[in-house]
Amino acid sequence: MGWVADTVDSVKSIQFRQALTQVVTLGLIVTSALVIWKGLMCITGSESPVVVVLSGSMEPGFRRGDILFLHMSQDPIRAGDIVVFNIDGRDIPIVHRVIKVHERQDTEEMYILTKGDNNPMDDRVLYNHGQHWLQQHHIMGRAVGFLPYVGWATIIMTEKPILKYILVGALGLLVLTSKE
Repeated sequence: MGWVADTVDSVKSIQFRQALTQVVTLGLIVTSALVIWKGLMCITGSESPVVVVLSGSMEPGFRRGDILFLHMSQDPIRAGDIVVFNIDGRDIPIVHRVIKVHERQDTEEMYILTKGDNNPMDDRVLYNHGQHWLQQHHIMGRAVGFLPYVGWATIIMTEKPILKYILVGALGLLVLTSKE
């Protein structure tokens, strides 16, 4: 009978090691994603090196669901550049084209006016009350490339949060139940 108890203990030990290995693997995947994100932040100089276009305001150049790659260089922003900016007090960044830049020589400050390519008027209606220009601290980065339609997964999960929970749960269950 002693060999049965030893076998049961051995099986429990193996199962524990497999579960521990799966948890560590999941932790490594999450940690790797964070390290890649932080590395991209350092390389691009942008607090958000990748953004998803959420509206049709930049069509036909960029469509809803496109992923933009951002870079924040030392080169001055010029009219025609496509920038991603954040307005104070709002969570969602906006992707629009710079249509006018006003530089004050005495203070070296830069004032930027933007507009969506598909919008009839400039973005002053989007800015905070009394704000007529963006400043450098509003700019998150300049668009340097894009992947069409890849961001739709993000849009769908944002608009239908239950799908996000189902997907995360299914992936977690898959990691925990896989034997290899």
